[in-house]
Amino acid sequence: MQIINSIVTWLNFKRLYQIDLFKKFPFDAQREVIFNLVKRAKRTEFGEKYDFKSIDSIQQFQERVPVHTYEDYKLYIDRLLKGEQNVLWPSEIKWFAKSSGTTNDKSKFIPVSRETLEDTHFRGGKDILAIYASNYPETNLFKGKGLTLGGSHQINKINNESFYGDLSAILIENLPFWTYFIKTPSQEIALLSEWEEKMEKITDVTLKENVTSLAGVPSWMLVLIRYILEKTGKDNLLEIWPNLELFTHGGVSFDPYREQYQKLIPTEKMNYMETYNASEGFFAIQDRPEQNDMLLMLDYGIFYEFLPVDELEKPNPKILHIDDVEINKNYAIIITTNSGLWRYMIGDTVTFTSLYPHKIKISGRTKHFINAFGEEVIVDNAEKALTEASNQTGALIKDYTAAPIFMEEGKKGGHHWLIEFVKMPDDISKFRDILDLTLQKVNSDYEAKRYKDITLDKPELTVAKKNLFYNWLKAKGKIGGQNKVPRLANNRKYIDELLILNKEM
Repeated sequence: MQIINSIVTWLNFKRLYQIDLFKKFPFDAQREVIFNLVKRAKRTEFGEKYDFKSIDSIQQFQERVPVHTYEDYKLYIDRLLKGEQNVLWPSEIKWFAKSSGTTNDKSKFIPVSRETLEDTHFRGGKDILAIYASNYPETNLFKGKGLTLGGSHQINKINNESFYGDLSAILIENLPFWTYFIKTPSQEIALLSEWEEKMEKITDVTLKENVTSLAGVPSWMLVLIRYILEKTGKDNLLEIWPNLELFTHGGVSFDPYREQYQKLIPTEKMNYMETYNASEGFFAIQDRPEQNDMLLMLDYGIFYEFLPVDELEKPNPKILHIDDVEINKNYAIIITTNSGLWRYMIGDTVTFTSLYPHKIKISGRTKHFINAFGEEVIVDNAEKALTEASNQTGALIKDYTAAPIFMEEGKKGGHHWLIEFVKMPDDISKFRDILDLTLQKVNSDYEAKRYKDITLDKPELTVAKKNLFYNWLKAKGKIGGQNKVPRLANNRKYIDELLILNKEM
C-alpha cells in the first residue's frame, strides 16, 4: 500500500504545480481556455454563424456572441438529441445530462462531450484526490474504497446515437476500468433506477468492503446511511466502516446536515470536502479544510464570465471576466464549455471570497427557488402547481411562501407551504395533494425526491390568517413600491418569522 501512496504522490506533484500556476495567473489560464474553445469550434454551425475564425480577443468574443439561456439553446439541443453533429461542438455529442426543468420544459437535456467527461468531470475527480492527499499526507484513503451514490435515473436510450440520464449515471457509465478497483458498488448496482433495490444491494455489497470515503448529495447520502444503520442495527457508521475519513459532497448546502453527519460519524478524524459541479460542468473544489469557500478551477475547458446581479435586468449589463471581479459582490455565472454551451447563464450566483487565488461561495440562484434536497423547485413550478390546485378545489390565493423542512433524527425532509386564501379550498387535503402531484409533473427532480417518500415527505400546508403577509411587510417598513413577498426560499428565515406572527395574530 505504501507503493500506491508513493505513486499517487508522484502523480499529484505535477498536477498541484499546474493548479498553483492558475492560482497565480488566472487570466492567462482563462485566456488560453477561451481561445482553444473558439479555435476548436470555428467550423461548427454555431462557430460559422458568429465567425469564430476571425475572433482574436476576449472582448471581440463577448461583443459577437450573445448571452444564452436554455430556452435559447433548445432548438439546437433538440437537433442534437436527434443525432445531428457539428452543431455547437465539433466532437461527437451522444450523452445528455437530464437536469431539472426550465419555465417551459419539465427537464433540461445538457449536452456532454467526451472532452467534458475527460477534461472537466474526471479531472475534477482526480483533483479532489490530489488536493485531499496534499492536505492530509498521512491519509489511508487509498487503502480502501470510495462509495459513490449516484442519481435516480439510469442511462436511457433516445435513439441509436443518443443517451440521457443523471450526470452521475453518465459519469459512472464512462469511468475508466481501473476506477472500479477503488470504488464501490459495481456499475451494475450503481446504475439501478429502483431506489429501494439500489439501497438494498449497495448495503449488501459495501458491508463487506473497507469503505474509506463517501461521495454524493448530502440529503440522498443521509437516506442511505440511515438505511444501512437500520438494517445492521448499528448506532453509527464507524461501527461498520472504522476507517471512514472523507465525505465529498455537493449539489445542496451541507450546513443543514452537518450536525446529523457528526452524530452518525462521531469522530474528529472525519473530513468533509465541498465541490461545485453540475450537469453543465465541474467548477470548484474546497481546497482548504479550515475554510468553507472553494477554489475556482480555471483549466477545465470552461471559460467563466460574471454578471453583477444588480445589473441582471439592465439591457446592456457589464459582464466581467476573471481579471475584473471583486470580492463580496454577487455575480451570476455565465459559462462557455467544451460541450458547446456558449455564454450560457446557468442560473447560479456566487460571491468571491478571495482573489489570487480566486475562491467562491455559492450565494444562490438568479431567481427564487428551493433546492435543499436537489429538487430545484423554481417559482414557475410553484405557480403552475398552485393554479392547478386552486382550479380543482375552487380556491383563490392571496399570498404564499414556501421553504424547506430540513431532515431531523427520524424525520424526512419536505416542503412547508404557508398560504393566505381569499377563498378557502373546498378540501384542504385535496388542495395539498394536487399541489404535490402537479409539482411532480412539472419538475422531474422534485418527482425523483418524492418517489415513494424516500427523501421528501408530502408537503406541509399551513393556512395563513387574513393580512398576515401585509402585516409582516408593514412591520419591516416594506409596504408598496417594489417590495414583494419572497415566494420561495432555500432556508426558513422568512417562513419562521411569518409563522410566529401568524400565531400572534
